[in-house]
Amino acid sequence: MDLELLRTFLELNRTRHFGRAAEALHLTQAAVSSRLKSLEQQLGVSLFERSRREMRLTPEGGRLIRHAERQIAAWRAARQDVSLPGSEQMVIGGSLRLWDVLLQQWLHALRQAYPEMAVIAESQTPDYLTRRLIDGTLDVAIMLEPAQLDILQIREIATLEFVCVSSFSGLNIDQVFAGGYVYVDWGLSHGLDHRRAFPDAPEAMTRVSQPKIALEYIQMLGGSAYLPMRMISEHLKSGLLYAVKDAPVFHRPAYAAYPVRSPRMELIEQSLNLLK
Repeated sequence: MDLELLRTFLELNRTRHFGRAAEALHLTQAAVSSRLKSLEQQLGVSLFERSRREMRLTPEGGRLIRHAERQIAAWRAARQDVSLPGSEQMVIGGSLRLWDVLLQQWLHALRQAYPEMAVIAESQTPDYLTRRLIDGTLDVAIMLEPAQLDILQIREIATLEFVCVSSFSGLNIDQVFAGGYVYVDWGLSHGLDHRRAFPDAPEAMTRVSQPKIALEYIQMLGGSAYLPMRMISEHLKSGLLYAVKDAPVFHRPAYAAYPVRSPRMELIEQSLNLLK
């Protein structure tokens, strides 16, 4: 099967829009429509229910997602393996929340420690990373809340410290919630801790899924947010951001997840030591 058909299917699933999928794939809408039709004909099923207002996956389309992701990931790894004969290879992944906080530095450390190793690095959602670990197309993934599965080894590799910072000096926590607060979604556990610490706080008018978005937002527009110390320590030292008075500090462990019977177990564990 043509992998480009599968890539087109996955992009349509992500965007649920022919125009946006065409733009992302640098194709015309007619070409995207033709690829989808060809894939549906080869499989003998409809993959999307289409109406004027929305596109929805059919049950058959939902079952295809995992297979499409696995095929594309396997081809990517195979191409690198064949193109770089004799090189050790490792495929790493991290949740979108953690990439700028933790994993970018890890990627740099990996390259310095293993200059001859081929590395594939991806930033994806935890569900996607877990599927890739189960399929065997991902060697290790870094997440805040990994799935507790018997086939996965879970190792705590870092503790993140979240502090409330603001673009304005001298604020206390009540003033933070009075306006301009940006809520960063650090997962379910953090959300529960946040609610327990601030039971009477109003819902934030701005919610984001990644710390980099919040950091750039409050720098440009002003405001406050809970951000990891690893990301904002230099901003605090230089006076670009200010710690909020009397705001509690939250701590959250980050974990590495990798297959229990991985053939690269020794390499994975040595590589994870670089995170310390």
